[in-house]
Amino acid sequence: MYEQNYAYQEDNRGGEVKYVSLYDPFLMQTLQSLLGRMVVVETSKGSVHGKLADAKPDHVSVQTKEATFFIRVQEIVWVMPK
Repeated sequence: MYEQNYAYQEDNRGGEVKYVSLYDPFLMQTLQSLLGRMVVVETSKGSVHGKLADAKPDHVSVQTKEATFFIRVQEIVWVMPK
């Protein structure tokens, strides 16, 4: 679905520098199924309660009454529908 190995810079030795990110297809499938629903997202810094507005391979956005939170997928501990 998403290819995340980008060669964006050559080093002085002729090698490539690559961006590599872990991708969890099961988490992404779960997040996609919860789009538009109220969820609780537990992160390493605490929980966020709100509507799951978007889910990308590297982050999700959760809309609360006060603000929209953009949470890195690597920081997610668990997700639960409300």
